[in-house]
Amino acid sequence: MNIRAIHTRLFQEKEKLEHFVFEHVSHLNNGDILVVTSKIVALAEGRTAEPKEKIKIIQKESEWAIPTKYVWLTIKDGMFMAAAGIDESNAQGKLVLLPKDSFRAATRLRKALLKHYKLSSLGVLITDSRVLPLRAGVVGVALGYAGFGGIKDYRGSADLFGRKLKMTRVDIADSLATSAVLLMGEGNERKPLAIIKNAPVILRERVNRKELIIPVTDDLYLPLFGKLNLAKQKKTRRN
Repeated sequence: MNIRAIHTRLFQEKEKLEHFVFEHVSHLNNGDILVVTSKIVALAEGRTAEPKEKIKIIQKESEWAIPTKYVWLTIKDGMFMAAAGIDESNAQGKLVLLPKDSFRAATRLRKALLKHYKLSSLGVLITDSRVLPLRAGVVGVALGYAGFGGIKDYRGSADLFGRKLKMTRVDIADSLATSAVLLMGEGNERKPLAIIKNAPVILRERVNRKELIIPVTDDLYLPLFGKLNLAKQKKTRRN
């Protein structure tokens, strides 16, 4: 697998995302995966707000939210994240929200890319960054993707010694996101795009947007959050 991050000009709010890609990516090949940071996807959608509205927007954007020592801990789109993914870095004085629907945005962009580059197969991956429990630093995460399967399921297959695997699955989408984000950077690198070649994925036209999501009640870390009564509060916020 090979990954190349692409240095670009600054992306402007509400400009056409596909035209920005055409400008900076001269060609793509069948089987490539184009990685796009969620920030420019959100900017293309005009998903910005004033900093003074931050707490109200965090609560509105979240399925569940609670203030902690440093940030608001939230659940959004089936993931734990800080502040519902709302970011002030590299945002020219505004808050940048997450894209409205990253899977739909990835599908729409993929369609435009297939036509422009005259391809028959292509992946698109929209990324953000997250902090893992008890680990310093951020890693990449997949908010949405199109054109490839996001998970590899080993359940029912045998390990090296013939023992049947009961729970093992590999999160392909987030693994690719972390690899790309490592090169794209988090500071002033100005590399919001990347191209992944020869990724170990299964290319497909349709993806299951829920394949990476685990119900709160089945999550490995639930005992750590038991006192917060996540399932109850999530249900309350939806009512």
